[in-house]
Amino acid sequence: MSPEHLKIPQATAKRLPLYYRFLKNLHSSGKQRVSSAELSEAVKVDSATIRRDFSYFGALGKKGYGYNVNYLLSFFRKTLDQDELTKVALIGVGNLGTAFLNYNFLKNNNTIIELAFDVDESKVGTRICDVPVYHMDELEEQLNQRDISVAILTVPSHVAQTITDYLVKSNVKGILNFTPARLTVPAAIRVHHIDLSIELQSLIYFLKHYPSSDIQAITD
Repeated sequence: MSPEHLKIPQATAKRLPLYYRFLKNLHSSGKQRVSSAELSEAVKVDSATIRRDFSYFGALGKKGYGYNVNYLLSFFRKTLDQDELTKVALIGVGNLGTAFLNYNFLKNNNTIIELAFDVDESKVGTRICDVPVYHMDELEEQLNQRDISVAILTVPSHVAQTITDYLVKSNVKGILNFTPARLTVPAAIRVHHIDLSIELQSLIYFLKHYPSSDIQAITD
């Protein structure tokens, strides 16, 4: 039962991994139940929003008891397809790309960077943190051969659209774009844009112009 199937709000869908991460920590610590107030304090989302998010999935808790940690963990694991391994391709092995290879989602064992691509001949044919690096010319062939459906884009912005056009021709259905470029893709492909400079500018703006009491309302 996926978030897309339930047609839940996108803001709720984006918070689900946050809830899941905290529930994993609770489970590891041996805690058996948790209240919406405790969840609120931990994930910095108000308890009314948490209860509303959970309500989209039916009765996940009991009034006066809270939520069963094991049950919630199992439920969100299935909802987020945590039992399925998602193989990811990294496009662009510069400083940011190399940082991703070093990290490689070690705390998220259902996601792994399977292979990487670059045009730098000194990197092509090598393995970085045990991830093979291929030349960009092999992009379509390797992605289709390995059935990769998700790509992380960490290339110079002026080539981002060109590379995206090649990704469109492969089996890729989702792109995490770390370039400033706004990509044009068919409706069947989902792109999440993460521009670190814009996020930083936004943070500085809110710090200057909004009192801290308003921050929770903004992030919700």
